[in-house]
Amino acid sequence: MLELLQPWLPPFLALGAVVAFDRAEGRRGLTPPRFASPVRRGIFLVLLALVLAVGVFGGLAGAAEIDLEALRAPQLFLLHFLFLSTLLFWHALGFGGGFASPGEAWRSLAAQLGLRAPRPGRELLIGLVAGVGGWAGVLVAMLAVGGLVYLVGGPDALPQGPPPVIPWMAAQSVALRLALAVSAGVVEELFFRGFLQPRIGLLASSGLFVLAHLAYDQPLMLVGVALLSLLYGLLVRWRQSLWAAIVAHALFDAIQLLVVIPFALRFLPGAEGAAPAL
Repeated sequence: MLELLQPWLPPFLALGAVVAFDRAEGRRGLTPPRFASPVRRGIFLVLLALVLAVGVFGGLAGAAEIDLEALRAPQLFLLHFLFLSTLLFWHALGFGGGFASPGEAWRSLAAQLGLRAPRPGRELLIGLVAGVGGWAGVLVAMLAVGGLVYLVGGPDALPQGPPPVIPWMAAQSVALRLALAVSAGVVEELFFRGFLQPRIGLLASSGLFVLAHLAYDQPLMLVGVALLSLLYGLLVRWRQSLWAAIVAHALFDAIQLLVVIPFALRFLPGAEGAAPAL
């Protein structure tokens, strides 16, 4: 029975999430002015439900085999492209029409998503510190959780190896891994912290962020994702801007993809041949 219901979980949960999103947005007075039109509002909510079903709740439909030999670099950015396109469509549909120039449209989008920063250099510095500190803090937390799991369940309770996509990623070029880190830092912060968090709150947006990373298929890694999401969300609350969180997120992913994962794979069984293509 569960196997029969599993494919229906993503659209069902996405529909519920969109209804909750719409109500929360209205309560907080953040509904775009042009969404007074039920047609515009309905079109966007349908699109958002589809995006959440694919990009956030899709992992609940069951693990799907990834053909790594057929996987191509552009496919790694498809989800980010989907998130970014959704935000641009939301702004055009809810705020567009009446802008005197592209510059005015950009300023409106920047204001809506938290991209304004009176002192960009300060935000950059805070992001760098938060990125390094967050990496160290999450590493310590995951080691502590892993140690607790080991004490309770023994060595068999711990992951016996990384997901197959991790060695595959470590074998890609430095340029591709760096581009993926930057893309994740920018687009995921725009979607989860700039767009969702002001409307549904820190905890709910962090929960969706964790669900969007279910492809890792390892609970221990999801603990780290949850902690990072809370860190980025609190950073946005403190700074009232996305830039520090964007820098921290991109820096964390860059450290993981360029340094930590390639180094760790050298000591894992069965990871031979996964050395990065520099």
